[in-house]
Amino acid sequence: MTQTEQMARWRLILGSESQQRFEGMGGGALSKEELLMDSALSAIYGGPGESFSASSGQGAGKGPSSPNISKWLGDLRSLFDSEIVAVVQNDAIERKGLKQLLLEPELLEDLEPDLNMASTLLMLKDQIPKKSKESARKFIRKIVEQINQLLESDVRRAVTAALNRRAHSPLPSASALDFPYTIRHNLRNYNAELKTIIPERVWFFDRSSRVNRWHVILDIDQSGSMGQSILYSSVMACILASMSAVQTSVVAFDTQIMDLTPLCEDPVDLLFGFQMGGGTDIAKSIAYCQNLVETPAKTLFFLISDLDEGGNRAALLRRLEELTDSGVTVAVLLAIADGGKPYYDAQTAQRVAAMGIPCFACTPEKLPDLLERALKGQGLDASSFS
Repeated sequence: MTQTEQMARWRLILGSESQQRFEGMGGGALSKEELLMDSALSAIYGGPGESFSASSGQGAGKGPSSPNISKWLGDLRSLFDSEIVAVVQNDAIERKGLKQLLLEPELLEDLEPDLNMASTLLMLKDQIPKKSKESARKFIRKIVEQINQLLESDVRRAVTAALNRRAHSPLPSASALDFPYTIRHNLRNYNAELKTIIPERVWFFDRSSRVNRWHVILDIDQSGSMGQSILYSSVMACILASMSAVQTSVVAFDTQIMDLTPLCEDPVDLLFGFQMGGGTDIAKSIAYCQNLVETPAKTLFFLISDLDEGGNRAALLRRLEELTDSGVTVAVLLAIADGGKPYYDAQTAQRVAAMGIPCFACTPEKLPDLLERALKGQGLDASSFS
């Protein structure tokens, strides 16, 4: 280790108040990564004026300058190895008042549903004591139910509106009889004497539609800044997975890839499957998703990310171009932070948009309309959803 590296390490240990002294001893300025380390450590070990609310001076795009706990935990995991992360997280719980929240399930039960707290609980799920885990799941479920009420009916309407015109077949089959649709379209033929409906026409599901149905792939960034986006995306994924009209795949990534599709039966299980925090390799994840594509013209690919690529940005852009060239419908849903504010790498977003791929920093309420337009093959104008 060089003398410069040693001085930088001691500067990080002693904190920002020692910066002037190190400069007097010939120490240079900290690098960008070292400044991020300093900010992450100061949030726990700094003086009275340094905490989670202190400005980090980091972050790409239009995100907030003051990191919340979820963002701090994500930075921590991307900067230090797992042993150090465990030590600092435990110190954070002890020093910053999170311990009482995590150790007392009664407090979780009394809390009002809160997106930021839900994001934090998911980040710290491995630190939650056994006696509090069930209360934590119940708290997360409260948030899930709120989001589900917001999205479910509109998502189902969007898919039905986009695909229903292809849902029926002229070929009769008792096992494929669409009872609700047939009854609804024959109500005028109700026979009061017989007290039954005598249908003029009977509709049958198109068996081939399951083979040729749309495939929706959600490729979700699980880095520390993605907490709220992950919550909304997971609920939407589970709604889609419950509909036979579409096939749904859910992939989570940081520097590693996790296929969470088997967890889509329950949004809480899906959320607890995410390992929030760590680095980001978007290109690697897109490469994995390319292997899931069977019929490009029937595939809708959503990249849900802040686009803060820690890997090869050129490879990221090339992979997206390959998907669009193959016939896949591609859209990027940018991360949202507190109050629905967009948080993303503006430079990368501009490069992606210049390729003709729409990038949306839209509120969750607009996701169903976006989904419907995409499934109908209509143009996606980002200004309509921002």
